[in-house]
Amino acid sequence: MNILQQVINGQLNRITKKDLMNYASQYNISITSAQAEKIVSLLKNKQVNIFDASERTKLLKSVAKITNPEVAKKVNQLFQQFIN
Repeated sequence: MNILQQVINGQLNRITKKDLMNYASQYNISITSAQAEKIVSLLKNKQVNIFDASERTKLLKSVAKITNPEVAKKVNQLFQQFIN
């Protein structure tokens, strides 16, 4: 994993509810405050590498359970912008 990947994963693993809500708003992803809190908790507990396809898929499945499949799809689009 290169330095940029480490920085992005580090930011993701330290994201706050407020940050997540801001990103969601910026990218037109509709999530509630409670959903954002659960997603942040999930991210902090798992230390996910979004550059690893299998880890990202597992995370997105968990996000879909917390929110819904459409939100998970939008979150994946956001991740794609970070990794490309």
